[in-house]
Amino acid sequence: VQLQASGGGLVQAGGSLSLSCAVSGITFNAYTVAWFRQAPGEERDFVAAIYKGNRREYYADSVKGRFTISRDNAKNMVYLQMNSLKPEDTAVYYCAATTIVLSGIRYSTNYGHWGQGTLVTVSS
Repeated sequence: VQLQASGGGLVQAGGSLSLSCAVSGITFNAYTVAWFRQAPGEERDFVAAIYKGNRREYYADSVKGRFTISRDNAKNMVYLQMNSLKPEDTAVYYCAATTIVLSGIRYSTNYGHWGQGTLVTVSS
C-alpha cells in the first residue's frame, strides 16, 4: 500500500494551494480517504474526509468553507483544494485511508495507511 502526497509549498496568507495524493495497493473505492495535518509541536489533526459509502465530505470547523476535498476513483487520487489560507494552516499535511465506519473518520488512530506528508507554509 502506498500513498504519495504532493503539492505543498510556500504561499502568502489569502492565497491558495492544491494538494494531491496518489493511492495504490488498495481497493480505492472501498476506503474513506482523508487529510490530516500536524504543526510543529502539535498533534496530528483531522482536516477533511470523503466517506467510502455515501461519498459525503466532512471537514474540521477550522477549514470549513475554505478547503474542499475530492476524490477520483478512476485515477485512485484524492485532492485537497485550500483557499483563503491563513498562517495557522501552516503544517505538514498527510493523506490517509481507512475502512472504519463513519463515526471514526475524524480520528487519526483509525487510519492504517498514511502518505509521507507534504509541507504547507503560509506566510503572513
